[in-house]
Amino acid sequence: MISVAPMLDWTDRHCRFFHRQISQHALLYTEMITTGAIIHGKQDFLAYNESEHPVALQLGGSNPEHLAACAKLAAERGYDEVNLNVGCPSDRVQNGSFGACLMAEPLLVAECVRAMQDAAPEIPITVKTRLGIDDFDSYEFLQALIEPLVAVDCPRVILHARKAWLSGLSPKENREVPPLNYARVYQVKQDYPALQVHLNGGVNSLQEAKEHLQHVDGVMLGRAAYANPWLLAEVDSLYNPAAALPEKEIVIANMATYIEEHIAAGGRFWHVARHMLGLYQNCPGARQWRRTLSELGPRANDAAPLFKAKEIIDSEYARVAEHAQLEQH
Repeated sequence: MISVAPMLDWTDRHCRFFHRQISQHALLYTEMITTGAIIHGKQDFLAYNESEHPVALQLGGSNPEHLAACAKLAAERGYDEVNLNVGCPSDRVQNGSFGACLMAEPLLVAECVRAMQDAAPEIPITVKTRLGIDDFDSYEFLQALIEPLVAVDCPRVILHARKAWLSGLSPKENREVPPLNYARVYQVKQDYPALQVHLNGGVNSLQEAKEHLQHVDGVMLGRAAYANPWLLAEVDSLYNPAAALPEKEIVIANMATYIEEHIAAGGRFWHVARHMLGLYQNCPGARQWRRTLSELGPRANDAAPLFKAKEIIDSEYARVAEHAQLEQH
């Protein structure tokens, strides 16, 4: 299984709709949403587009009763999975006593999972975590978290293959500074073969994902999939070797329709288009594509900048093709 990681401020419903136009099978995760936001918030934090399926809700919280209430709502709304965040090291999360600091309370994590399972038995309740926190980063420390989860029949654990520092590093640094330890993730799968183990962290291509899939059940792509979303284009071939590759022209046309509908409902072009900046990453005209959307997008009141950017891309592709043809002669 290939999934796209929950990324705060990035994987909102517009981003997920965009990613779904590229891959029909990748599992998409929401941003982490706190139980308090869902229970007490004034807006609908559970809104999503039906085309996003399969889609999972990631929850942040540590109160079993509140998590259970949110899991029940998620199941009623049709989410395909609920995931508990036990890996985010940000100050805001720590102040709320959830995220990565929950690794120090494995029995509480298991209690939370059990409460959510009881409230939403029809969908899987999963956990995303780090390998350790601060100086507690031994395999035995990780096992102390895994064992209670296995005991409550948690079906899947997503392991970000780094530990987290709860102080001294920013969230960005926590994604880069602690070294990756893929061998430890592989070891969890070896020791708990009935547990679905998915690997996250530092995976930059589908080829790398395929290599990890020889050792684990799934791979979660994060920043690489956001910066270069077209790497999701070949994901469906892992599920069906005969699957046809998507066409960028169709993706752009679908997104233009979606944008027009979003604007008609009171939204803005940039809410959606900001997630599309990487569509032509590593392709001719990529810089012009990004610049056109970035310059025209924030003030746009229709989908015109998308078509303008596409015209520039087409022109650049024609220029490159003409240059290549001249070189052949």
